Amino acid sequence: MRYWLMKSEPDEVAFDDVLAAPGKTVSWFGVRNYQARNFMRDQMQPGDGVLFYHSSCAVPGIAGIAEVVGAPYPDASQFETDRKYADPKATPEAPRWISVDVRAVAQGRYLPLTELRTVPQLQDMVLLQKGSRLSVSPVTRGEWECILALAGV
Repeated sequence: MRYWLMKSEPDEVAFDDVLAAPGKTVSWFGVRNYQARNFMRDQMQPGDGVLFYHSSCAVPGIAGIAEVVGAPYPDASQFETDRKYADPKATPEAPRWISVDVRAVAQGRYLPLTELRTVPQLQDMVLLQKGSRLSVSPVTRGEWECILALAGV
């Protein structure tokens, strides 16, 4: 089992949206960074843990705990020419971008980025490294357990 931090802008998909979705499950779409895509395509497996992170908002932070619930598949938004995630170089025969389905597991206490930065056990976390902007990043087991404890999950 692996652990991941996945960033979503709450005005696009918030953790509350996942909790309200059928089966508490949503498709994780719109990833347009090759390294983040490769994590999703090559390493994510059903059952992996996910820290659902709200980014590009007034108070960025970890909003909930989720899990990967399926194998990766082509991201449909790359083929929708009227959407912001369209990719004219992608074709159904040769998709460039993928999605995974993510299911909400627990909400817990919201953990703001400012608080995460003060926790010594998280000092090496990819999210907290200077210049880190990946929308999908690996999380160690120790970081995962620390965050679950902080969130009260």
